[in-house]
Amino acid sequence: MNKDIIKFVTRHPSLWEGLGGLWVGLLLIVSSCDSYIDITPKGAVTVDSARQYYELIVNPMRCYYPTAFYYLTDDAWSKESNILGNESTTFLGINFTFNEQADRTLLGDNNLYENMYAYILRMNLILDNIDEAEGSQELKTLAKAEARTFRAFDHFLAVNTYAKAYDPATATQDGGICIMEHYDLEATPQKASVAQVYDFIIHELEESVGLLQEKPENIYHPNRAYGYGLLAQVYLFHRDWEKARQAAEMSLKLNSSLVDYNVIKDAGGVARYKNYNRDNNPEVLSYMWMGSGWTTEEATLYYYGLISPELKQLFEENDLRYSLFLRDTGTSIVNWFDAGSGAAIWTPATTSERFTYMTVGLRTAEVYLTLAEANARLGNLDAAADYVNRLRAKRLSGTNTAISTPMSQVEMMNTIISERRKELLFGFHRFFDLKRLNTEPEYQKTITRTFPVVNISDTYPQRTYTLRPDSRLYIIPFPRSARDKNPNLTLNTDE
Repeated sequence: MNKDIIKFVTRHPSLWEGLGGLWVGLLLIVSSCDSYIDITPKGAVTVDSARQYYELIVNPMRCYYPTAFYYLTDDAWSKESNILGNESTTFLGINFTFNEQADRTLLGDNNLYENMYAYILRMNLILDNIDEAEGSQELKTLAKAEARTFRAFDHFLAVNTYAKAYDPATATQDGGICIMEHYDLEATPQKASVAQVYDFIIHELEESVGLLQEKPENIYHPNRAYGYGLLAQVYLFHRDWEKARQAAEMSLKLNSSLVDYNVIKDAGGVARYKNYNRDNNPEVLSYMWMGSGWTTEEATLYYYGLISPELKQLFEENDLRYSLFLRDTGTSIVNWFDAGSGAAIWTPATTSERFTYMTVGLRTAEVYLTLAEANARLGNLDAAADYVNRLRAKRLSGTNTAISTPMSQVEMMNTIISERRKELLFGFHRFFDLKRLNTEPEYQKTITRTFPVVNISDTYPQRTYTLRPDSRLYIIPFPRSARDKNPNLTLNTDE
């Protein structure tokens, strides 16, 4: 298709946001016929300026549904009726019971893969065409930096979901994902290795982060603190400890805000103190959701917002992350929760419209924990403990909030891992952490889950299920729809 004459129309901006830009492909296919290229339907807007391309970067409905991976952690729990009888037929049942004998290759992932690549294609559409649009070079440069940052983020999510975790000993041989650098609906690219995907992500971010604005014109454009925070996270997963430390420090120089949960407590709780709703949480560096957007994330948190009995026991008595946001009793949770299971549930009915938590998007709290881990990996244990304590001072009540500097690196790391579990609830966080930590003997974990707890019967006796550190379940299979379209997209598991 000749890029000089590409035009597409956007009749309904809200539809664009809701569909993640997927319908653009159809419009471009239609416009590939010369007889249609120069027709602009009445009332439509033709995208032909750098400003319009820049505005396409904004996507308030950037969402990732967790069906395919969510129960493959020690932090997650479920209402028992969602699992019983589905142990071999759905991702929920298979993953919750760690069933390696089940066939996952025929299951859909609720558009998780499709959404990731739709967002990538949307960024590629901008990158492939903005240079030839009317507008200033300054705006084009900014737009390309933002698009490359978001494109790197989605490649990062995809490789950590559908491939092995990065392991320097095997990454050049481990199958990864398809790197998509151009808008091409007909492409059937070869998979890159995990190492190649990380090289691409790191290059994209290193080239772009310094070009991002400190304060973009709205919250849905990536800011520079987010760029450095994301780069720090990628370096951490890539085991570039010193670079992770430097990038995290750069991010916190730009935004080190932490919400003091004591202020919320003293005001009477989240229902009474609404200062951090929607766009007003100063910790949030990027707005990305678990589920399908603002209103449906509330429903998603009812379904996926349960924490396991094990995680519940990690919270100290004075930890406001539990007392303000989680419940294990009450009539409002009865339809989503099994009383007596030992689990607890996030209360979206309390936090919706009152507190923006951000389940997928990056927060400053995660940057603090990234900086703590980078220092621990480098042997700077006092610095690592200091960053953990800065976070805990805003999360726990009373005077007993600080940890002492552990005697060993492994002890410090285990403390940080525990803090990550309590701070980074939901989204991809624990799933990704288990995968990467399981490549290191010191931090590998075999997970056991005894289930059911409440609805035990002859039909469903209580059993103990085990997830090994090297289980193939940690690699989510590419959905069949994607494999049918691209025969080069071979599975990264042995299924």
